[in-house]
Amino acid sequence: MAEDIARTEEQLGSILRRRRRAAGLTQSALGERVHLRQATISRLEAGEPAVQLQTVMEVLSALGLEVVVRPRSTTKSIVDLF
Repeated sequence: MAEDIARTEEQLGSILRRRRRAAGLTQSALGERVHLRQATISRLEAGEPAVQLQTVMEVLSALGLEVVVRPRSTTKSIVDLF
């Protein structure tokens, strides 16, 4: 599966939504896997900045994803990266 790049909370939320759907999971089902309410998964996917880092890490793990930290590209637009 291709890498996704997120530079904002909204972009990360969109990536998590796509990956959750690709895994065939509802927000409720994903929430059950990580012991979170559906509303919390919804807030995370909406890119709400108040979501705790621990929550993000648990959801990433449940979806089989991980964070990779690397120097930011000098490209101004994410679209230019693809």
